[in-house]
Amino acid sequence: MSPSTTPSHLPTRFLPTLLLILLLALAMALGRWWHPVAGLLPPTAALAVILVMRRALWGLLAGSLVGAVLLHGGNPVQALVRLLPEHLLPGLTSPWKLGALAFTLLLGGFAGLLEAGGGFRTLVRRLEGSAGDAASSSAPFSARRRVRLETALAGLGLLCFFDGLANSMVVGRVGRGLTDAVGTARVKLAYIADTTSSAVACVAFISTWIAFQLGMIAQAFAQAGLTVNPYQVFLRSVPLNFYCWFSLILLAVAVRRQYHPGPMGACVAAHSSGQGAPERMPAAVPPGTPEGQASPASALVPLAVLLVAFLLGFVLLGTQGPLLPLTRDKLVAAFGSDRGPLVMVLAALAGSLAGFLVFPRRGPAPATRALRAFAGGLGGMVLPLFILLAAWMLGSVVSALGTADLLAHWAGRTGSLPLFPTLVFLTGAVVSFATGTSWGTMGLLFPLLVPAAAQLGAGPDMLTQVVAAIFSGAVFGDHCSPFSDTTIITSLSCGVTPHDHVRTQLPYALIAAVVAVGAGFLPAGFGLSPWLSLAGGTLVLLLLPRLKKP
Repeated sequence: MSPSTTPSHLPTRFLPTLLLILLLALAMALGRWWHPVAGLLPPTAALAVILVMRRALWGLLAGSLVGAVLLHGGNPVQALVRLLPEHLLPGLTSPWKLGALAFTLLLGGFAGLLEAGGGFRTLVRRLEGSAGDAASSSAPFSARRRVRLETALAGLGLLCFFDGLANSMVVGRVGRGLTDAVGTARVKLAYIADTTSSAVACVAFISTWIAFQLGMIAQAFAQAGLTVNPYQVFLRSVPLNFYCWFSLILLAVAVRRQYHPGPMGACVAAHSSGQGAPERMPAAVPPGTPEGQASPASALVPLAVLLVAFLLGFVLLGTQGPLLPLTRDKLVAAFGSDRGPLVMVLAALAGSLAGFLVFPRRGPAPATRALRAFAGGLGGMVLPLFILLAAWMLGSVVSALGTADLLAHWAGRTGSLPLFPTLVFLTGAVVSFATGTSWGTMGLLFPLLVPAAAQLGAGPDMLTQVVAAIFSGAVFGDHCSPFSDTTIITSLSCGVTPHDHVRTQLPYALIAAVVAVGAGFLPAGFGLSPWLSLAGGTLVLLLLPRLKKP
């Protein structure tokens, strides 16, 4: 490093450390001269560290430590010693939290196993063969062929509902040759892969997200003094998750009606005319990609087992009294039972076992390769699990500080309860876009906003709207932020630069967000049925292509 560059690098290198020292010093001062506004310092500290370091884990840990210093009268030693025993370990006695940890690990291994098996690649390669035949015709870049293949790729993305990042990698890696053959721009492929990742995982009733979501719901409602079944709350929030649904509906419009607002239109026009694709970047085949053709069964069978085991597990273990006759009320009660953690873990084990049994036997040591893939998937979930633990710890700290009471007091003075879901969504969207982390956004907002809404007098319906608004706001940034891991991984797997992916996808994300507010959260906050909101927003999105200038 030359002397001329040293001064410019030192501030950047030491900025996180200086920021943490400043925050701790402020917490030590406020801990001695307490004021209720100090309760806002932990979430503010968490957000500041996330913005500086682009790391959700360090931000949540910093916020927890700052809050513990406040709780212990400005004594950092006592705060550090008592942080884990007081704010993390007691919560780990909850079956839902233990189930969340086990299920997240197992489903990460399941996703790794399916990715290494190559079944998804074979599904698309068969379509690619048809695309190759089409490309040899006199009109290789037919609009009809592009629509069919883009629809198939979107369907593949929906099939990979169990994990957002696995979705991005699978659709991107196997879709490049297919899209090139029929004239679809790779930025369009990236948009398809990205939109069917987080938006699908967030509303899927079984995914690597669901355990984190249930853990956040359980803790937030407990802080509000309410006893709920987190799975029932999640299921009620699904139709209110307007950003995710409108993103998927807009994707269907973009594919079926070839709707390309903003920079996407120029990229698609250039590529479909055969002039090349300047937005591409070289993308090597990832290490460990299996050779040869794997049967689609290596992916479809484990998925089917996972779903069947999940559904049967709730019915068999959650049903009270005789199983037959199986009525609607029994099904609702079964899915609302406290057997959810056990069912999720057993279903993940069953799906993983099926993945091992149908793992392709080609090549040397297939059992060893399967174990390595499963272990790699487990390892990939370690960081998300630490984020989950840190989020629980921050939630416990801000609950002890009474931060939610303070927010509720301020919000109550404005009489803004019907607007609360909209404000929650907008806050989550800003935080997630600035930080690039959906899980970090959930971990930051759940312990603050759900108890605050409860303090304002929100009933079950309004609290469910707040839950859905947090999910929607968190997914917005994960969908289009240049700092999001999903955005970056999607760009690399599809062979485009992150800059081109963000600039072509951002108009779609903003359109879905505007419709989510105007047709979704605002009307729902004033009592409109979510189904009417979904219908109205869908109609708006279907009419968008008609607004384009000829």
